[in-house]
Amino acid sequence: MKETIKVQGMSCNHCVNSVEGSVGKLAGVSSVKVNLQAGEVSVEFDNKQTTLEKIKETIEEQGYDIA
Repeated sequence: MKETIKVQGMSCNHCVNSVEGSVGKLAGVSSVKVNLQAGEVSVEFDNKQTTLEKIKETIEEQGYDIA
């Protein structure tokens, strides 16, 4: 599956590394890309191994808000 998630609070490369690193470690995630200007995280994942909710929870655990 491919999903784009609106995220608030990301503003720098540290934010990018934090989100891409944590989401990228989840089982089944094959690609994660942060777009700071759009405030979006694009994720490709196998929904048999993880869920969109788990991905969103992981982003929130890094201190960002799902829009």
